[in-house]
Amino acid sequence: MNIRHLLFASVFALSACSAPPPPPMQQPSPPPKPVVVAPPPVQRPSAEWTDWSLATGDWVYRRDERGSIALFGPAGQNATVTLRCDNTRRRVYLAREGAGTGGRMVVRTSSALKEFAASPTGGTPAYRAVEILPTDPILDAMALSRGRIAIESDGQTPLAIPSWAEITRIVEDCRS
Repeated sequence: MNIRHLLFASVFALSACSAPPPPPMQQPSPPPKPVVVAPPPVQRPSAEWTDWSLATGDWVYRRDERGSIALFGPAGQNATVTLRCDNTRRRVYLAREGAGTGGRMVVRTSSALKEFAASPTGGTPAYRAVEILPTDPILDAMALSRGRIAIESDGQTPLAIPSWAEITRIVEDCRS
């Protein structure tokens, strides 16, 4: 029995000295699923568009190698709205700052309303633009609108901007 105890004790002692089993392999956790957050709803100003507050900024007129451009927005920042006469293409381009794949752009004046299909310009910062023939009556309506123009673009808060002489200059540049 003594040998048996001795043999049992030595087997037991040897088994106690063996290395512990490796920890179980952890499976990599699956990557977290992206959370889709809906864009905030577009804030539409209440009341009639003619009562909306005018956007902050001023119009600036410039000429460059492509023609002329009027930019509207706060000083020292990217333009909120641009109106360009492209002399080579004989087109007027109205662009509004903002990303997106396109959609509608509506121009409201005191005498007219016109809807356009807008397209991204592909630049940085992002703008969506519409192409207007220089003879389109909406340009006259913009130039002669009583104090303001509204620009509504899908996915953006509507914008009211002042109707200043720079608009008329762009229209005249493209018609001459």
